[in-house]
Amino acid sequence: MALFSTLLLLLLAIAAAWLLQWLLYRAGRRILSKRDEFWMAVLRRTRGPVRLGIAILAVALVLNVVTLPNRELALIRHGLTIAFIVCAIWVFRTALDIWITLHLRRFRIDVEDNLLARKHVTQSRILQRVGDVTILLIGLGAILMTFEGVRQYGVSLLASAGAAGIVVGLALQPILRNLFAGIQLALTQPIRLDDAVIVEGEWGNIEEITATYVVVRIWDRRRLVVPLTYFMEQPFQNWTREQASLLGSVMIYLDYTVPIEAIRTEVQRIVEQSALWDKEVVVVQVTDFHRDVMEVRILASASNSGRAFDLRCEIREKLAAFLQENHASSLPRFRTEFVGQERTTALAAGISQSDLDHPQNGGRAR
Repeated sequence: MALFSTLLLLLLAIAAAWLLQWLLYRAGRRILSKRDEFWMAVLRRTRGPVRLGIAILAVALVLNVVTLPNRELALIRHGLTIAFIVCAIWVFRTALDIWITLHLRRFRIDVEDNLLARKHVTQSRILQRVGDVTILLIGLGAILMTFEGVRQYGVSLLASAGAAGIVVGLALQPILRNLFAGIQLALTQPIRLDDAVIVEGEWGNIEEITATYVVVRIWDRRRLVVPLTYFMEQPFQNWTREQASLLGSVMIYLDYTVPIEAIRTEVQRIVEQSALWDKEVVVVQVTDFHRDVMEVRILASASNSGRAFDLRCEIREKLAAFLQENHASSLPRFRTEFVGQERTTALAAGISQSDLDHPQNGGRAR
């Protein structure tokens, strides 16, 4: 009967704690309803840990006024200790999340020049995930240490720290590698959120960075999932490492008779009329000679990789139309030299080309 009464009191205490938390947060919502939405979000995020903390406090007060056998009392106190550790983990993770949110309120990544914002967002998100993993590991270790058998095992591990350290290190190697890779990635930042990268031959943008892997959004909407350690151990291309603006190149192969100044004037006109050009760089150069054509390279700058790609396509389309309309003869072509009738007849009769060209046979000297 005493046990039933105690359990009833504990349930009433938990219900009273939940009711108290609901009243406090209802009053808080009324006070903050016309203020910053951020503080409303803080109330929502802290509801869970505050409710659990008040419930733990209520149960602890009930245990001080009831009489229970030592076995049941120890069991309830053990559960209360575990609940307190869970509440502490919850509080630390919520506090870290609120702090990160406060820090990132000053930065916006939905603007044109977002390099600094992407730097801080990437660094903060990676450190937040590393912090979450660290808090969870420490909390899990603390919960396990509340059990007598695990505590004794932990003491024995400390006593034989040499062999145990090697075993634990090997067992936790993947976790520790990703943990340290995340810290190194946050500090050195070879990649940031929304960076334009080429990974494994695929072009895309960094969409998500977690504690163990990175998600790259490929240009055709596929997702490439890469281990976090890849970006610390393998070479890759980052097109927006220092700045988002890029030089887009267009290679075109034309006949030697093409007027280069006309091409240069037309390209200048195309980019000046384009909304994709950032008004910084436009260059037209003959970069190489081949047997039948010459290579013309066009460079034009844009504010980011996506706009640079679209600008290159626009230059190709409009320049092709210009050449077709104004300089069709300058497009690549093969030349064939036709031989006269007498020369053709002689060759057909078996006279060699060298005899035919000899001056005594009326040919021209070489």
